[in-house]
Amino acid sequence: MFHRLEEIESKYEGLAERVNDPATIAMQDTWRALMKEYSDLTPIVETYRTYKGARAGVEESKQLLNDNIDDDFRQLVKEELKENQDLLEELTDKLKILLLPKDPNDDKNVIVEIRGGAGGDEAALFAGDLFRMYSRYAERSRWKTELMSWNENELGGFKEVVFLINGKGAYSRLKYESGVHRVQRIPVTESGGRIHTSTVTVAVLPEAEEVDIELDMGDVRVDVFRSSGNGGQSVNTTDSAVRITHAPTGIVISCQDEKSQLKNKDKALKILRAKLYDLEQEKQAKMQRQERQSQIGTGDRSERIRTYNFPQGRVTDHRVSLTLHRLDSILDGDITEIMDTLITNYQAEMLQAVQA
Repeated sequence: MFHRLEEIESKYEGLAERVNDPATIAMQDTWRALMKEYSDLTPIVETYRTYKGARAGVEESKQLLNDNIDDDFRQLVKEELKENQDLLEELTDKLKILLLPKDPNDDKNVIVEIRGGAGGDEAALFAGDLFRMYSRYAERSRWKTELMSWNENELGGFKEVVFLINGKGAYSRLKYESGVHRVQRIPVTESGGRIHTSTVTVAVLPEAEEVDIELDMGDVRVDVFRSSGNGGQSVNTTDSAVRITHAPTGIVISCQDEKSQLKNKDKALKILRAKLYDLEQEKQAKMQRQERQSQIGTGDRSERIRTYNFPQGRVTDHRVSLTLHRLDSILDGDITEIMDTLITNYQAEMLQAVQA
């Protein structure tokens, strides 16, 4: 590991010279690529340099303890030695995590797709709750949210809602949210006070650029129609809504929230690229034994990952056996603890797989 860290530090120093070279700065595309690589290596190198400092402190303390020093000073040296030894252990674990293979999608924006599942109107209402939860989390993270496509029910919930979250590292945090979310509560339409169980499916897709996925427009059929709102009333008087169909996969996407047909088409194509990119990623993941065995990963879409129990005010993530009794704050976007736990457990799985 330490031989690899020395190589990384040497590479980092070379990158530092290149990104500050006026000739490189003049080539903006090259400079941006180098800056990204430099930025990615920075936390590894900074942690390694702190490690080397702690290691030097341990050696210095051990040498002092071999010298003829008074008892008070000896006690101080022993305390400093213990502090640096503890720090070395902590930094070693941190370096192991930093050296794990990095998901190339981690820095990407995400397209989140929420669909009501079993439970009819109640599922649609909970889809709206989850949309608000992720929107509030994006606000807390200072990310931007852009609504892409939605289909409301008469009670104000969503049969389906698709939105973009724009922010550095959005995918690295939200990718574990894919799967089936279950809600247990008394529906507003229930007169007998009985608790019902409903489900909502969440899919988190990394936003795909044109360079990520080759899309043959010859495979895409574009249909236009007049936008309509809840209940079928006309929203626009022109055919601005767009439906695109990808022939090879059968994927169909409709967008009608913009008044411009061109903008709706752009949004629909953005969603299509993300879906096609996700399909390709899934194919690759199935070929990797390590990913197949992962308990967390990015989530099987058919897997029940979390339960939101309203009568008990609790949220349980079944993958890591985490239960929190603060449902209201979680639905208000306070989901950092859940995500941190999922990330920590996934990293532990990865470390175990690498060391096996």
